[in-house]
Amino acid sequence: MIQKGKIQGATISRRLLLIGAPALALSACGKDLLGPPEPGPIYPVRPTFAPAKGEKVSWALTILRPDVPGGLDSDRIALMQTDGSLDYYAKATYPDRVSPVVQQALLDAFEASGRIDAVAPEQAALHADYNLVTEVKDFAAHYSQPDGIPSLTVAITAKLTTSHGRAIVSSFSATQTGTASANSAAAAAQAMQQALGMAVTQIVGWALSAPPPTTQQPAQTASPGKPAEQLLHDATRGSARLRDQVTPQ
Repeated sequence: MIQKGKIQGATISRRLLLIGAPALALSACGKDLLGPPEPGPIYPVRPTFAPAKGEKVSWALTILRPDVPGGLDSDRIALMQTDGSLDYYAKATYPDRVSPVVQQALLDAFEASGRIDAVAPEQAALHADYNLVTEVKDFAAHYSQPDGIPSLTVAITAKLTTSHGRAIVSSFSATQTGTASANSAAAAAQAMQQALGMAVTQIVGWALSAPPPTTQQPAQTASPGKPAEQLLHDATRGSARLRDQVTPQ
């Protein structure tokens, strides 16, 4: 009986060990598998812009928040693997999501151009003549081979629309690429900043070449009113004609 008890105790201990092992393993690596990643370097992507040549425009512009695909609209630095799958650099982020980063770059470029006095993001809720509607098509590092030097692509489509009625005035697409200086998140972010600056500069130059908004005219102009004497004459003549058509009983 004593020997049997020892065997049963050993069996129970072995079962507890098997149950506890996965829990211990999960506890050891839980900080890597569960919850947000550990904080790492933050790489700002905010290009600088120079004044642009040309006369000032007289109209006001609102920059809408850019539309960005879900996988790219993150504060993490996106990369495309050789098989086309989307991934991110470990422990490296932008200061904000891609959508506000691009919107801020557009605002900075318009203000630095010196060619427009009235420009603001849509969050300001100011009156404007035109809206700038943008969509980010690409904002990632691309790898042609594993552990190689990535190329960076920024692709943005833009539409200039009227504030009232949202009629499209003009459309434009800007695509800029660059090559990182090394296979690292820091080098990728630096190349991304350069590509974003060139793409935004193209968009600003295109938008500022738009014609001033036209004042809408009434669809139909009312005919001038008749003099009071003529109105009275017409009414009297109509009444006489009506009396002539009535047959006396």
